[in-house]
Amino acid sequence: MIGAHGRVPVFAYRRPVDLRKGFEGLSALVREALAQDPLSGALYLFTNRRRTTAKVLHFDGSGLGLYIKRLARGRFAALWGDDCTTSLSLTRSELELFLQGSLLVGKVPLAPAPMSEKDLVIGAR
Repeated sequence: MIGAHGRVPVFAYRRPVDLRKGFEGLSALVREALAQDPLSGALYLFTNRRRTTAKVLHFDGSGLGLYIKRLARGRFAALWGDDCTTSLSLTRSELELFLQGSLLVGKVPLAPAPMSEKDLVIGAR
């Protein structure tokens, strides 16, 4: 299982990537295109143009890990669209569905928005 914690943030890069890139190339994309720190512990998802292969970059506290999956049949869901956003935030469940080849990911919200401390306050005036 990628990432040990259930609440780890997941960010999908919404443009096709040359997946010959390794740790350094994908880390540079995270820093420059997503304006994030690849050592933050978040999961970063990348796919190739044909959407047959995906990579997930993750720093677990001791080093960078790279998970690679190539579908035997079919394609991953298209994470890119007409809008110009570079990143798409996913839940861990949505990432797992995506990596299993689900076509629903990225098209419809599969989970309610995460609650904040403000949402949990009872009777605040």
